[in-house]
Amino acid sequence: MEPSNQRASFSSSKGDSADFETELTLSDRLKVFKSSRFDPEAYVSNRCRGMSEKEIRHLCSYLVDLKKASAEEMRKSVYANYSAFIRTSREISDLEGQLISLRNLLSTRAALINGLADGVHVDSLSAGPEHWMNEDNFNMEEREPSKIEKWLAQFMETLEVLLAERRVDEALAALDEGEHIAEEANHRKTLTPTAFVALQTTITEQRQKLANQLVEAACQPSTSGVELRSAVQSLKQLGDSHRAHTLLLQSHHQKLQRNIQGVRPSGTSYGVAYSAALSQLIFSTIAQAASDSLAIFGEEPAYASELVTWAVKQTETFALLVKRHVLASPAAAGGLRVVAECVQICMGHCSLLEARGLALTPVLLRFFRPCVEQALTSNLKRIEQSTAALAAADDWSLTYPPVGARSLGTSHLGSMIVSQPRLSSSGHRFSTMAQEICEDVGPLDSLQLANQALEGLLQVFNSYINMLINALPGSVETENLEGSGSRIVRMAETEAQQIALLANALLLADELLPRAAIKLSSLQQTRVDDQPRRTSDRQNRLPEQRELRRRLQRLVDQLRDSFCRQHALYLIFTEDGGVRLSADMYLSMDGYADEPEWFPSPVYQELFAKLTRIASIASDMFVGRERFATILLMRLTETVILWLSDDQSFWEEIEEGPRPLGPLGLQQFYLDMEFVILFSSQGRYLSRNLHQVIKNIIGRAIEAVAATRVDPYSVLPEDEWFADVAQIAIKMLTGKANFGNVERDVTSPTASISAKSASSVLSHGSN
Repeated sequence: MEPSNQRASFSSSKGDSADFETELTLSDRLKVFKSSRFDPEAYVSNRCRGMSEKEIRHLCSYLVDLKKASAEEMRKSVYANYSAFIRTSREISDLEGQLISLRNLLSTRAALINGLADGVHVDSLSAGPEHWMNEDNFNMEEREPSKIEKWLAQFMETLEVLLAERRVDEALAALDEGEHIAEEANHRKTLTPTAFVALQTTITEQRQKLANQLVEAACQPSTSGVELRSAVQSLKQLGDSHRAHTLLLQSHHQKLQRNIQGVRPSGTSYGVAYSAALSQLIFSTIAQAASDSLAIFGEEPAYASELVTWAVKQTETFALLVKRHVLASPAAAGGLRVVAECVQICMGHCSLLEARGLALTPVLLRFFRPCVEQALTSNLKRIEQSTAALAAADDWSLTYPPVGARSLGTSHLGSMIVSQPRLSSSGHRFSTMAQEICEDVGPLDSLQLANQALEGLLQVFNSYINMLINALPGSVETENLEGSGSRIVRMAETEAQQIALLANALLLADELLPRAAIKLSSLQQTRVDDQPRRTSDRQNRLPEQRELRRRLQRLVDQLRDSFCRQHALYLIFTEDGGVRLSADMYLSMDGYADEPEWFPSPVYQELFAKLTRIASIASDMFVGRERFATILLMRLTETVILWLSDDQSFWEEIEEGPRPLGPLGLQQFYLDMEFVILFSSQGRYLSRNLHQVIKNIIGRAIEAVAATRVDPYSVLPEDEWFADVAQIAIKMLTGKANFGNVERDVTSPTASISAKSASSVLSHGSN
């Protein structure tokens, strides 16, 4: 039973392809194919002669997609009109039977009228031309039975015996012989019309009686497959093919219902085993019915359509049973693995029917897909709830995965070896459960749930990022997690714990979800007939993977920016709400007789100390991801400096305040900015943007002093002085020098600093 013989085949389609030649209308493009002189080979040669290899590949891909779309459209159209087609076929069969009866009746009436017109006695029987009766010697009482009368009596008696003994084949042969002799006798006028009608009536009654016996025998529970096929074949020979085919399907249905009663979900068989047993029973019965139909009735469209309709109905009944007894409860509870395994088993048995021209997979998909989607959604919700529960008690210390636990693990990506990851407890749970989803959904490639699963994982990862943001001290959002009751995210109090939050997010975003995308994509391989397109499919997936990484990176950036914002606010403001980075720290320096001790302001000293600590911690947590640590330090420094650049109140006091910015304040401000540039440059996280912002800030301060009619450059020492003092400050803050080692003239801008004194101080501090 092949799809080409109008056996219905239901299969999913990826959708209609775009028009290959948009400049022509459909009717114009089809004109060339309507000609009786159309030559396919010449057409293809002319089209492809001036095309490049890429264009030819594009054309081939387009034609393949168009062929699939056309086949799918035809299948949908046939499937949509099955009921009307079968109903029309039955009406035609009934009409044919009525026409045959009417023809027989008309033949009988015509024979009767012709006999009366010829003056033939109605109750006479003739033995044929060689025994024609002499009307002068006719004697009703003394006449011997004719040859045809003797045959008729013997025929009826024999037929009664054959039917009583259920000798079907012999009864069929006798009925065929009776019809043949009756037709011959009627043609040769050796049988009166009344006798002919009586003979035909007897044959019809005996045929109906034999048909009833066959139907009764076929419906018995003890009837074997061989006996069923024999009865259906005999019923077909009796001329009632429609009834025979319906009887065949009904018998298989009754046998299927009896066998289903013996398959009950109980104990360990509830679930996968039940689905396996039931699907094997259902689809093996459908396969047997298809084989019987093909063997007896061939590939006649009417019976093929009736078979497909029956098979669809049986499949729908089976799908409802599995959905009610197996899938409903696990799907609601998030048991994705059980649901996926059951669906995979059923789809596997169903796909075996495709070789017989029965593609019933779309029927199962219509019932099973909502269950799998519900299980996927519930499982994603369970990941979020389970991760939130662990986040409420997570100490935010990074550990290796437990022995035997599923995690990212050591794996090979190309030539690169990914080492064992270190995550917190909530991170390990997220990793394990996310991998389980990928493993469970992956085999169900026909459901095409890879994108939906990845999108769900992205949403759950977004929720996890929000948890990590809430774990930062001073976070605006510290409310209970949605659906988690009284569980609250545990605060990450130390800098190491806070950086561990970033390590969690970074590792999951860099390894877990991208690898899950690759895993899901690799499990959804195209079929063998699509082998030439596999390379292009892999190439088409690259933009999707890049977009996935961009989305993940944006989520990690949200956590990183929150981290930088919290630490910048800690540096800029005091606990009681005061501002540590204010204009007064520069405006108050002038007006004193003594020259200040030149050293970076305390807030920038703390910024340097914090960045140094973070760099040390990050070097241990971000092994192999030093770029992220560098960007983190860069963003934190930029956050502080950008706040200073955008602080309107700061600049209003500098530029318009009652006290102008004096020479000493300008020198201190210049020193602070040069200090930031120096330690950022030495730490290799001085970005171009940060350097430009600092230069703009210095320029603005110089302009503020110039507005007071004081030449700022006359009061500022050389740039080397700022660099030397900033370098000495770095050494002192890192413990490589102390105040006792620093001479007064080195840190005084009014003293003449020679190259020798500067180098001696720096070399002394480095010892």
